[in-house]
Amino acid sequence: MKKLDIIKKITQKKEFSQLPNKDVLLAFENFNNDNYSDIEKIKLSRNLLRKIFSSFSSRKLLSFKNKEEAWFLNKHLSTRERFTHYEEIYSRIFKGMNKNLTVIDLGAGINGLSYPFFKKIGFNVEYVAVEAVGQFIDLMNKYFKINGINGSAVHLSLFELQELKKILKKSKKPRVIFLFKTIDSLEMLKRDYSKQLISQLSPLCDKFVVSFATRSMVKKKRFNVKRKWIITFLEENFEILDGFEFSGEKYFVLRNKIFKKDL
Repeated sequence: MKKLDIIKKITQKKEFSQLPNKDVLLAFENFNNDNYSDIEKIKLSRNLLRKIFSSFSSRKLLSFKNKEEAWFLNKHLSTRERFTHYEEIYSRIFKGMNKNLTVIDLGAGINGLSYPFFKKIGFNVEYVAVEAVGQFIDLMNKYFKINGINGSAVHLSLFELQELKKILKKSKKPRVIFLFKTIDSLEMLKRDYSKQLISQLSPLCDKFVVSFATRSMVKKKRFNVKRKWIITFLEENFEILDGFEFSGEKYFVLRNKIFKKDL
């Protein structure tokens, strides 16, 4: 079976039907060798994509319902753990910044529904979510429209670096980039890509915020893996403005060591 035919087969399942081709192709390349039959390639690629994109969310999120933000945020594991700490998290991230700013949220999931917390701490935010799961894009854009929020969600792979740069350059300054609990997923598809992403996008923003899980979201057990590779990379290449942890999520607020305010 030809590569394109296999890709089409992978995305025939509804849960993968709205993923960017780039992400599906990267998943497939992990198994594109003579050790696997075409059927195995399809099955293994789907399993990897499911692990990356479906593990944090409830199927109830895939259809829009007339519910409050809290209902949605508590159906997604990442935002559920963050829910009671949003105000303090955003206050620490935005400390010392202009009250009018832009947030570019990479691998946002449904984090756009946390927008009211920006208002609660007194910030006027233009919010741009970049997400691979098309159903989440639809959910966030409907939410923004219904509530008259200055936000938009873009359906794009985080492996499309040039397109990401275009989005940043079009946005107003000052800019803050979120990369919440996304590094592990990126590394599953392409090793060391996280370093490339952060290095190339950080010169275009005032602050870059990276977070990762320190314990499992289901069993609540702390991970033995310390992620020394990414922490060392951040410490060696960036100015760490703040570091803190809430509910099993560790945050690093950083910027380039050579920082210019006229970004």
